[in-house]
Amino acid sequence: MQYITKSQKARNAIRLIKITADALVLRGYYKPSGQSGLKLAEGFQILSPEIYGSMNDPRIIELKGLEYVIERLPLGIEKCNRIILTAQEEFEDASFEKVLPPKRRRASYRVSEKEICFVITRGLSEIYDILTHITFLNIEAVKIHKQMRDRELNLTSQWKELEKIIDNPALMSEDELDQALWNLSIILGRTFHETKSSYAYLERYHNDHYGRHILFRIIHGLGRRVDAEKESRDNELLIAFTPALNEMIASQMYGQNWALTLKRKIYELGFQARPIHIISANMHSVRNLIYGYAAFKSKKKRNPEGDLYSFIKELVDLEEDIQAFSEKNGLYPISDTSGAFIDCQIIDTEQLKGVRLHPELKIDMAQRQNESPLIVVMDYAFGTQAFEVMDELLDTEGAENESMPLFFSSISVMGKAGTLPGRKGDIMLATSHVFEGTSDNYSFQNDLSKEDFDSDIPVHEGPIVTVIGTSLQNTDLLKRFQTSTWKAVGLEMEGGHYQKAISSAMIRGHISKDIKVRYAYYASDNPLVSGQTLASGSMGDEGIKPTYMITKVIIEKIFGG
Repeated sequence: MQYITKSQKARNAIRLIKITADALVLRGYYKPSGQSGLKLAEGFQILSPEIYGSMNDPRIIELKGLEYVIERLPLGIEKCNRIILTAQEEFEDASFEKVLPPKRRRASYRVSEKEICFVITRGLSEIYDILTHITFLNIEAVKIHKQMRDRELNLTSQWKELEKIIDNPALMSEDELDQALWNLSIILGRTFHETKSSYAYLERYHNDHYGRHILFRIIHGLGRRVDAEKESRDNELLIAFTPALNEMIASQMYGQNWALTLKRKIYELGFQARPIHIISANMHSVRNLIYGYAAFKSKKKRNPEGDLYSFIKELVDLEEDIQAFSEKNGLYPISDTSGAFIDCQIIDTEQLKGVRLHPELKIDMAQRQNESPLIVVMDYAFGTQAFEVMDELLDTEGAENESMPLFFSSISVMGKAGTLPGRKGDIMLATSHVFEGTSDNYSFQNDLSKEDFDSDIPVHEGPIVTVIGTSLQNTDLLKRFQTSTWKAVGLEMEGGHYQKAISSAMIRGHISKDIKVRYAYYASDNPLVSGQTLASGSMGDEGIKPTYMITKVIIEKIFGG
């Protein structure tokens, strides 16, 4: 019998997860405790994603993974036994409470204490993301339930103490809190310090509706939900997908509405004949780099200290001032109303000729001979959504076959990704995008090279793997991508989908085959190094330099072309 490597097992597990998830969406429902749900969990446990660390250890609860998931799902989901995924419904006119996860732009509605509804606006990647997180929570819930009762099925003394806190959620003294955390650490199978650290981390998200002691509530809710399932099949967790969801996925409805709003704004402003440069980035980097220096000088009346990257740190408390200044000098903000969760900025560089730029930004507006470029900054897309929005934006038609041609000169993607050969804060330049688990690969000529960047930050060039989810990554599979002839330098979720849309637009004649494309990523994590995965937290100030170095190079390229 032929030996199957660990990386091949991981690849098969990802394929199993994707096929199972797709089938469940078409079927319309599943129960995590049922045969289909167990098959999904089986693939998940075989894969054993790095971000979920000790998920497969039955003795302990995975706390870092729990923190990561809770930040991306609405608080209170641990109590729910009915979770609905649907397309946009008329929730705005209903009395249901709208709840947003702390770190994921997705709309959800609390129908009741036991039921929550997710409005899917960003395609299959969002569905995979939610199902992945729910699967992890259910695996941990079963482990928690095993610590809830003793051999005689009586509640353990530790669980009784936990319920006292839930029943009386008053503020505790420091000594009382430490005692409660010590008791909770026994249930979790973690050290006291690990438990206290997770408690403090999650407590930042407390609110009037949910209350305090978030970690206590989550553990209690997960355990009690599984306990209720054991009492009656009527209480089993059910995940359902509405028929409208499949129609939405096939239609690209949100991408169409988003792109139409942006194109109409460009026409309304009279910019449709200008050379347009798209930048996929956050909503502050390009704005701060172009307008921050002049806004700072007008407000602070002094020269900023240090180099460009030290100067950026001085802009932290000037958000509103920079925004107001930029809107007076050629920046037009477009808040998304389509449901795509992608805000935009249109920057008319013709109005920058009187704006003072930072001395280290090598742009000479006075010497520019060609027509001033129009910069369109679009916020980050999410996974497969990147294809939908870029495909619709590059299309020459608007609504009802309305002709809306635009002249696109360049497309730049400045994002964050996991690095394979480097460390947090490094920069990666894509030479191609390789889809994980499929034969879809896209090569292109990147208009960025190592020589464009300062030498004090490591820059890695090579293929970038486009994955179906950052929380589905396996060490063995990633090492295979890095050490084999693929020689991949990173992984992310959108680049391959963007390039797929760009290639499609070239074939259909919507854009020139000579359009310049730029892909640069800063390393937000290294999934191969313990303590550097996404679950270890955000980068903080160390992310400023690579982010703004990439932004600086892209802006200089646009004006130099």
